[in-house]
Amino acid sequence: MSGASGMLGSAVGAAVRRRGMRVLRLVRRQAQGPDELQWNPAAGQIGDAGQLEGISAAVHLSGANVASRRWTAAYKREMVESRVGTTRVLSEALARLKTPPQTLVTASAVGFYGDRGDEILDEDSQAGHGFFPELCSAWEAATRPAEDAGIRVVHLRFGMVIGPDSGAMARLAPLFRLGLGGQLGDGRQWMSWVSETDAVSAVLFALEISGISDAGERQLSGPVNVVAPEPITNSLFTQDFAHAVHRPAVLPAPAFALRLAFGEMADAALLASTRAVPKRLLDAGFVFAHPTLSEALAAALAS
Repeated sequence: MSGASGMLGSAVGAAVRRRGMRVLRLVRRQAQGPDELQWNPAAGQIGDAGQLEGISAAVHLSGANVASRRWTAAYKREMVESRVGTTRVLSEALARLKTPPQTLVTASAVGFYGDRGDEILDEDSQAGHGFFPELCSAWEAATRPAEDAGIRVVHLRFGMVIGPDSGAMARLAPLFRLGLGGQLGDGRQWMSWVSETDAVSAVLFALEISGISDAGERQLSGPVNVVAPEPITNSLFTQDFAHAVHRPAVLPAPAFALRLAFGEMADAALLASTRAVPKRLLDAGFVFAHPTLSEALAAALAS
């Protein structure tokens, strides 16, 4: 597993270990035990790749935070390398194994679809236009070596994760508790989100669902939207969040102010309208623990 020390990776690793399975963590520092393997994706290197022989599956969750800072040219390069470069290095290493794993589950994002207004977006929808959709497309394409080696590859297109340890909650909860939360721009843009609990369950579900369908095709391969069944507009998201913390939300952030503060990232990540739905998860029988935002917020804020 890469990205094992992040919010989602830590939760997935804990869930896998609770099921009695071993987790081999890819780390960039010196490995400190038999459950770690050092890698240097920038140099295209994975320590003793022989340690990967015999693994049943790989989970790849690495990637620089999209919304943590302005998208300068340097940070764009970092986002590309932390996603596309690392995915290619891992996919090539898995493809070279004598016995490759059956499954590679790798992170992607609903940013693949771009700014699409009110259009309902499932996994058959085309990519959008601009830097972020192009990044997501290249990110997913970087798994080609693994696919060519016969590995079942699942691209989990995550929406915004709502959980007690998520970056979204860390940024938003203090503001809303102070009554400083507010809609972004006109608030009409659609937000695709998922609870942390359901995000972790979706990773495990993707690892487990590997049987053959009636049509003879592998199930849950390719893109899978990891979003709750009910996307919500930013205006309603703001109202629900304010209600959850029992505070008003009266300070909207105008679009021009967001663009001044965040540059290109404002339009791509804060003001873009992405109305994604989890068609493939639902078709495969996945059951959401938190299908509504109010449920997800209550669970996150109670922790």
